[in-house]
Amino acid sequence: MALSFDTTLRNNRADEITASAGTSAVLRIYSGTAPANVGTATGGGNTLLAELTCGTALAPAASTGVGGVLTLNAITQDSSANATGTATFFRIINSTNGTAIVQGTVTATGGGGDLTLNTTSISSGAAVSITSFVITEGNA
Repeated sequence: MALSFDTTLRNNRADEITASAGTSAVLRIYSGTAPANVGTATGGGNTLLAELTCGTALAPAASTGVGGVLTLNAITQDSSANATGTATFFRIINSTNGTAIVQGTVTATGGGGDLTLNTTSISSGAAVSITSFVITEGNA
């Protein structure tokens, strides 16, 4: 049986992501094999493809969790991608202290990743945008 959490606990866990992100957190999209966990530094096989700024309209990066689901506020597009490559993972970074707080997979539409892009092929200088991003906590 999978773990299941009370709605209040799921919302608190989701809200802690917002608190840890701080104001103007950034979402970085990388190529290469993802590090073992969010606390491990990116390495030589990883290339930063794009960096997008998370919105601050309602809270630092997201509204409060509802039903264990955290919906990030508007994410400002990267109008000019840093490099060309295939997106494989992302990190949400606290822009004040540079700490990575969330890491997940990136896939193209239909791929089932933590973050879905219309395509994982990113070209240097091209715009990269995300229309919506949600994080679901504890079997919500």
